[in-house]
Amino acid sequence: MDKKVATLLNEQINKEFFSAYLYLSFANYFENEGLSGFANWYVVQAQEERDHAMLIVKYLQNNEVKVILEAIEKPENTWDDELTVLKAGLEHEKFITDSINTIYATALEVKDFRTTQFLDWFIKEQGEEETNANDLINKAQLIGKGGKGLYMLDQELGSRTYTAPSLVL
Repeated sequence: MDKKVATLLNEQINKEFFSAYLYLSFANYFENEGLSGFANWYVVQAQEERDHAMLIVKYLQNNEVKVILEAIEKPENTWDDELTVLKAGLEHEKFITDSINTIYATALEVKDFRTTQFLDWFIKEQGEEETNANDLINKAQLIGKGGKGLYMLDQELGSRTYTAPSLVL
């Protein structure tokens, strides 16, 4: 595997673990606000991000590339309100999408087609992640602050369960 592609994939592992850590901080915020459904949604999101990191770890191992785990940065943990958290989630997903696109472009440039094929799943996943984050923002804006709408959305988000990715490496 090209050295630059390997480096970018190792960096992506850290970004995915940071994503999990960030989403756990979101979950803690919502739990403290009494919104356990929102908290559940972000706990599930954190589980997904952890698994994304592990998929990349396994991919590198399967390609005999040394996995390098770096320190995970502490996420911001103060927000003004629920909508601020949701918007931070969307911006983070856009950041991750850009990072994966950079890896893909680099792999394509060096004709590492195995890695581009591996990343196809992540590209599709990021489209779903951004759509989900945007949908949450739109729903929160529709219902406004507090009230029955927030309660109902919290109940909806509380029903989300975790399903591990089925990507075959």
